Amino acid sequence: MDRPPIWLRPERAARGPRPAHSRDEIAAAAVRVADAEGLAAVSMRRVATELGTGTTSLYRYVDGKDELFDLMVDRAMGDGRPPVPTGNWRVDLAAVAHAQRAIMLRHPWLVRLPATRPVLGPNTLAWLEATYAAVDVPGLDADEVLAQAATLLTFVRGHALEELTEREAGSTMADWLTKQSQRYAEQVIGSGVYPHLSRMMIEAETPHAADRFDRLFARSLEHVLTGLAAGRG
Repeated sequence: MDRPPIWLRPERAARGPRPAHSRDEIAAAAVRVADAEGLAAVSMRRVATELGTGTTSLYRYVDGKDELFDLMVDRAMGDGRPPVPTGNWRVDLAAVAHAQRAIMLRHPWLVRLPATRPVLGPNTLAWLEATYAAVDVPGLDADEVLAQAATLLTFVRGHALEELTEREAGSTMADWLTKQSQRYAEQVIGSGVYPHLSRMMIEAETPHAADRFDRLFARSLEHVLTGLAAGRG
């Protein structure tokens, strides 16, 4: 018989000594390691060291690393509560998107975990409920609600991943553009073969702006929401 998920198991056994640590303390320790050193640094041994306990003792709380990751994700998602609904689906979804991006930027390792293994802890469920509540209106079937919510959340995750990748690389788009040969850029533009690309290279301001990711996220989010609006009838 399969062991029930951690969310269905009591934190403290009916019998036996009181646990030395709570699941929340374990999750907090693991999150501290991941925030400071990256996801690769998180191991049962490393978290046990952070807590000042033995590695084997952690298995009294979690079955392994996958469950540890589940606790970490739910702990990180508890950094903020879902925005209070306004009744305006577009405003509410935008608030969810901005809040989730902020959480991902505070905890860069979140975007490195596979999105195919959903975490169903209480904090994560609260965010899913808020997202579905904003999308769900009379006339939309459940599959369309799922598709629209997935579109929004995939956009947020992808944008955060791109932003974090640039940050971790230690160079910006402006740095990259500066390093490129001016002569080559002139050849690309002067060739006439790439008129649309050339226009972007000459006229676009966002790639050079210090707040380019904030600008790009806000503008792209508006396009996503406009696209969702078209599917709402």
